[in-house]
Amino acid sequence: MSPETPDSPASRRGVVRLLNTTGGRLLCLAGAVDAAAVDAFWRRYGREPARIDRIDARSVTALSEPGVRLLLDHVEAAELAGRPVELRPSPAVTSVLTGPGGPERR
Repeated sequence: MSPETPDSPASRRGVVRLLNTTGGRLLCLAGAVDAAAVDAFWRRYGREPARIDRIDARSVTALSEPGVRLLLDHVEAAELAGRPVELRPSPAVTSVLTGPGGPERR
């Protein structure tokens, strides 16, 4: 058996990916998006927010502070470029974004 690496699915509970779809570029978040999932995303795609058209976070079960920062960085970059994006949140994402201390805690 080989040792688990930080980027292996067995050692990561959440995932963040950029997908090219017929509807444009999609930022997809799923599972428990923790610091390890965000770090894996940054290593793969870089730290600059990518140009995206939509965000699908309907499968997110938990969103860490780094996950919130990643999500909001992409939303803000799109809005600043005049391209507001559609966010499809899960109840967990909605709770984090609208709950006490919401995005202002960044």
